[in-house]
Amino acid sequence: MPTDLAHAIATCIRDGFLDYHARFAAITRRARQRFEQRDWTAARDDAVERIELYDLCIGECMARLQAIAGGAPSRALWVQVRATFATLVEGLIDGELHKTFYNTLTRRLFATRGVDDAIEFMAIEIEPSDAITHPVARHVYTVSEARPADAFERMLADYRFDVPYRHRLRCAAAIAVRLQDDLAHWGPHPVRAIELLETVFYRERRAYLVGRVFGEHRFSPCVIALVNDGDGLRAEAVLSRRRDVAHLFGVSRSYFQADLPTVADAVVFLRSLLPGKPVDEIYTVLGRAKQGKTERYRTFFRHFQQQPNERLVQAEGTTGMVMAVFTLPSYPLVFKLIRDHFAWPKTMSRQDVEDRYALVFNLDRIGRLLDAQPYRHLRFPLARFAPELREELLESCARSVHVEGDDLVISLCYVQRRFRPLNLYLREQTAGAARAAALDYAQAIADMARNDIFPGDMLLKNFGISRHGRAVFYDYDELCRVGDCNFRDWPQPRDAEEAMAAEPWFHVAPNDVFPERFGWFMGLPKPLLEAVRETHGELFDPHWWRGLQAAFARGEFPDNPPYPRALRLA
Repeated sequence: MPTDLAHAIATCIRDGFLDYHARFAAITRRARQRFEQRDWTAARDDAVERIELYDLCIGECMARLQAIAGGAPSRALWVQVRATFATLVEGLIDGELHKTFYNTLTRRLFATRGVDDAIEFMAIEIEPSDAITHPVARHVYTVSEARPADAFERMLADYRFDVPYRHRLRCAAAIAVRLQDDLAHWGPHPVRAIELLETVFYRERRAYLVGRVFGEHRFSPCVIALVNDGDGLRAEAVLSRRRDVAHLFGVSRSYFQADLPTVADAVVFLRSLLPGKPVDEIYTVLGRAKQGKTERYRTFFRHFQQQPNERLVQAEGTTGMVMAVFTLPSYPLVFKLIRDHFAWPKTMSRQDVEDRYALVFNLDRIGRLLDAQPYRHLRFPLARFAPELREELLESCARSVHVEGDDLVISLCYVQRRFRPLNLYLREQTAGAARAAALDYAQAIADMARNDIFPGDMLLKNFGISRHGRAVFYDYDELCRVGDCNFRDWPQPRDAEEAMAAEPWFHVAPNDVFPERFGWFMGLPKPLLEAVRETHGELFDPHWWRGLQAAFARGEFPDNPPYPRALRLA
């Protein structure tokens, strides 16, 4: 039987999660008001506040636990706490979120290395979504063959805001026409019904109605993007291809603000729209980053155990001067460890690298910065490392790894989705595909710049290409804010001696940047560099960069729609 103390501790942890959950929801609910009032600065602040909330609540709960239990926790007591807590959350739709919160507290209290299944919940043993049959709240509309716009006008009327639609009927007609055109290959009268989650999803400057559209024999995802232009709401775009919806829910985008009463049932619904997207990424993009980490751990190590003869190896691509990177070839993740010493010309410290990865975690990633989740105290069997990888980690990452018996324990690593490095991708593709990738690489730099992000190191090896051909940046050791740089014109030599000098003949400060010289650092073949200069000449113009800095100083940030112009409604 559990003791009164074990019950008090379990109840304290449950209440701590409920407090976190309520505060998370309170921040999330502000998104509607931010959208209605077009308060984009406050929306950015809310996103950061919500990300930081988890660790804040964990700290507060730990203080309460110490007041209840006093001193160092007893492992024998915690075995009872675990059993009691399991009973308290049994049958809850979001029971897994409670257990993850419990695990975070337990691991910090006991400084757990690896996994201790006697006092924490084993992630590998559970598949939370399998048992969920609770239907998530949604609206369903039948679409008339004779007057399809009527259904979409009723739909828009059901999603009420304090700002009116500029022209609701016109928006409804545009949605109907776009879906009829996009799904014409389904046959005559392709759209028979539409089903949307009751909860509106918000991110950056848009509100999204998320669901699916049904034909006679098939269905497709359907996301309707709403914008507030200041003189009323309007439907801006309709996404009905999985590829476009997958981009919207991608790992290189910031988290949605979606006030879901329960989360796991919504995850199940979203997986029906995007069956190829891992469940961990869906939890993460809904703002449940800690649960996303748990799910990522769960699915990776289950796969790892099912492939006992496969070894961890060094990741493909150019060896990094700051990070050692390894992967399991059959699984699309990479593990990145900070090296003990950085090769010249890298001058940052280990703390600088950690700070930059933390910065990216809080940034609006606009579809160009890959989410990187920090993991601590991961344990791998030493025999599963390829010999050359094991040697590299033990020699160059000794501050991050150590051997315990037959295991290698990693004190800190960053885990990201594996993308094909751009330098390798360009060598493998046709001329047309390589040109498209190079132009999107330049577009990625421009997109980041317009959001006050300067990648620092523009080498191709620091960018990857998604399976849909989108360029993303994933190496953050030199990343900084555009506003922190000094964008200078390249000085003109005053005489022949200066013109022939092998080194710069003028002073260069650490934060000086010379856009006119970017071509030297990009590493693109000449034809591709010429195409980039022709299409994105602004990147090489210091005046353009200084203009961005001036706009940021005024509090102005340009809009970055998460879909191509071709998907916008007329």
